[in-house]
Amino acid sequence: MDGKTATMAVFKGKPVLLNLWATWCAPCVKELPTLDALAKREAGKLAVVALSQDMDAAKVAPFVRGKGLTALDVRTDAGMAWIPKVTPTLPTTILYGSDGREIWRMVGDYDWTGADAAKLLAEAK
Repeated sequence: MDGKTATMAVFKGKPVLLNLWATWCAPCVKELPTLDALAKREAGKLAVVALSQDMDAAKVAPFVRGKGLTALDVRTDAGMAWIPKVTPTLPTTILYGSDGREIWRMVGDYDWTGADAAKLLAEAK
């Protein structure tokens, strides 16, 4: 959200759960607190990145603060580079292993605090 460009290489050597979302997407907003809880629980073991697809990046930081999301690594993609290349739908979540390879992807909102999520995330190495 600081306007600096980053690539997935900044997470090299660590599994990454990448969530594509937007402030105007109701299922995304519903899912964000569970992603934040996951980020708190897995701090240091799993990078939980919420990549906003809002065209107006200035809306993202106030939205995140207003929702009380404190553990997520929130980034913006105002050019929406990921959407046409990765998925046509929000939210979409992709798990990358520590080697940078995609393990799986999920379309739609999900509760990232439950036992089923823990089983899915155990696939990350």
